[in-house]
Amino acid sequence: MSVTVRPYRRGGWEVDITVRLPDGSRHRERSRAPLSSKSAAQRWGVEREREWFNELTRPQPELRSQKEAPTLAEFGPRFVDGHARANRQKPSGIAAKETILTIHLVPLLGSKRLDAITTEEVQRLKHRLRDRAPKTVNNVLTVLNMLLKKAVEWNVIERMPCAVKLLPVPKPSMGFYDAEEYEQLVDAARATDANALVIVLLGGEAGLRCGEMMALEWRDVDLGKRQICVQRSEWKGHVTAPKGGRLRYVPMTVRLATALREHRHLRSARVLCREDSTPLSADVVKHCVERAARRARLSESGVHRLRHTFCSHLAMRGAPARAIQELAVHKHLITTQRYMHLSPAALEGAIRLLESSGVHRNCGDISETAEGDSAISNE
Repeated sequence: MSVTVRPYRRGGWEVDITVRLPDGSRHRERSRAPLSSKSAAQRWGVEREREWFNELTRPQPELRSQKEAPTLAEFGPRFVDGHARANRQKPSGIAAKETILTIHLVPLLGSKRLDAITTEEVQRLKHRLRDRAPKTVNNVLTVLNMLLKKAVEWNVIERMPCAVKLLPVPKPSMGFYDAEEYEQLVDAARATDANALVIVLLGGEAGLRCGEMMALEWRDVDLGKRQICVQRSEWKGHVTAPKGGRLRYVPMTVRLATALREHRHLRSARVLCREDSTPLSADVVKHCVERAARRARLSESGVHRLRHTFCSHLAMRGAPARAIQELAVHKHLITTQRYMHLSPAALEGAIRLLESSGVHRNCGDISETAEGDSAISNE
C-alpha cells in the first residue's frame, strides 16, 4: 500500500493511493485532498487509505436468494399455518381465511407468483366479486393484503407487488325490536319452551352473542348478585375466549334472573342444553328465536337482532355511550355511536345546553347594542 502526495494542476494537492489486497488484486484511487497544506493532505491520504482498505476487505452481506417466488396457491397453507394458527387465532378466523383462499383467491390468483400479482389483477378480483356485499369483498382483500405482507416480512418476496385498496362500506342500519315487539317476542318465547325464553332474555337484556349463550355455564351465573360473567364462546365445538379477548360482567334484569332461576337444572354444566344434556348448537339456538318470532308474528328474527335490541333500548333510555360500549364490549366507540341517534335524552340535553349557556340573553344584549350603534350612526 502507498500514499503519494503531489501538487494538483489547479492548486492544492493530489493524493494518489494504491491498495493491494490479500488476494493479490491491486486498487488505485486518485483524488484532490480537501486540505491546503501538504502535511495535512498526507495525513488525510493515510486515513483514507486505511478506510478504503477496510471497505474493500469487509465481508459482503449475503445476497437475497434469487429463488423464484412461490405461487399464491403454494404459499396459502404456509400463510395459514405460520400466521393464523401460529398466533392462535380463533378457529372461526382460521376457517374464514381458509375459505377465502379456497373459494376466492386461489381460483383467480392461485397460479400467479406472489411477486407478479399486479394492482390490475386486484381490481379484476374486485370486479369478479361485484355481486358480493362490500364487507365480503373487503374480507377477501384483507386476507390477500395480509398474505402478501407476511411474504415480505418472511423474505419470500422483496416488496409488496401491488396496491390493495378496500371498498367504502356504508354503515349498516341496526335492526332491532321496538319495546312492543320485544315484549311480544318474550311472551312467545315463554310459550315456546324454557330454552327459547332464556335465549331471548340473554340476548335482549344482557347482550350476549350466540356463541356466548351456547358456552354459558351455571358457574358463570350469580343469582345472588344478579350478575353474569361472560368469559367464553363456542364455535362449532371449539370453546375460546369471547370476542374482544376479555371477559365481562353483565348485571341481570329481574326478569332474566327469574327465568334463569326457574330454568336451573342439573343435566349439564351448560345453561342451554337438550333433555339428554347435550349442548345446543348454533342452529338450534337460531331456530328457537325463529320459532318464537313466528309465534309472535314478527317478520324479522335473528339472534344478533336481540343484541342490537339490547344496545338500542339502552340508548333510548338514556344510557351513556361508554356504558353501552362496556356492556356490549365494543372495541371501538364508533360502533356504539351507531345506536346513539336513538337517544332522545342525549339530543334533548344537548339542546338544553344552549338555553343554560345564556345564548338568548347574549343575543338580546347584542340586539340592544346593535340598535344603539345604529342610533349613533344615524346621529
